[in-house]
Amino acid sequence: MSVRLRTERLVLRPFTEADAEPCAEINADPEVMRYIGDGRPRTAAQTREGVAKAVRRWEEHGWGTLAVTVASTGEFVGLAALAVPEFLPEILPAVEVGWRIGRRHWGRGYAPEAAREAIRFAFEDHGMDRLVSCIHRDNAASVRVAEKLGMTLERETTVPGLEVPCLVYELRP
Repeated sequence: MSVRLRTERLVLRPFTEADAEPCAEINADPEVMRYIGDGRPRTAAQTREGVAKAVRRWEEHGWGTLAVTVASTGEFVGLAALAVPEFLPEILPAVEVGWRIGRRHWGRGYAPEAAREAIRFAFEDHGMDRLVSCIHRDNAASVRVAEKLGMTLERETTVPGLEVPCLVYELRP
């Protein structure tokens, strides 16, 4: 299945192995990773493993992590993801919409633009009836993105094992 989604400024497509290198640059940035998982940057090897997993998920489900590139240049700027938030069992079954944009591209509105298209894809092309976003309580920028997307706060909780404070935002079509 060939998926290529477009917005006014961006192209979103399934991850490929070639995305590991530019994604590793983003994942190595402590500021980008500050509120993701345990808050530590990821190594190039961890990113390659994550990209390989993302490729397999597309093959299995027909949806997953989308590489986000600038339409006019093809530059990789980050990702928008549809994923099962297995790290937070209390909200399952659920599909999470997430976003990660490289720091040099912050402030341009790429995160909400990419996430909005991923949401459209989930609801319209895959018939999903609920999406969530799990956001670290202190991540004000991602909270603003969720609110721009029309998501509402569903609950406050803690990620088991990491003891990270988490806000769960929800959106229905």
